[in-house]
Amino acid sequence: MNFTPSTNSLSEQLIDTLEHYFNTLEEQQASNLHEMVITQVEKPLIEFVLNRTQGNQSKTANMLGINRNTLRKKILQYNIVIDLN
Repeated sequence: MNFTPSTNSLSEQLIDTLEHYFNTLEEQQASNLHEMVITQVEKPLIEFVLNRTQGNQSKTANMLGINRNTLRKKILQYNIVIDLN
């Protein structure tokens, strides 16, 4: 995965993305916006930290500031596959 650093903060990038989202809706109505944003951010965040900790769920939960059981629930919710290689 290539990463190009941005001068924009995460919140600025989110606003830009939401602007694009609303501009492309056309006649449709936005719905479940909170769930959509949280899902789009939470899953890759968990996957990234799991990768950084080499699949260690205790370390991942600690880094994320959540309970290990909550992490396990989210791993199941998002169908995250833990790659231990």
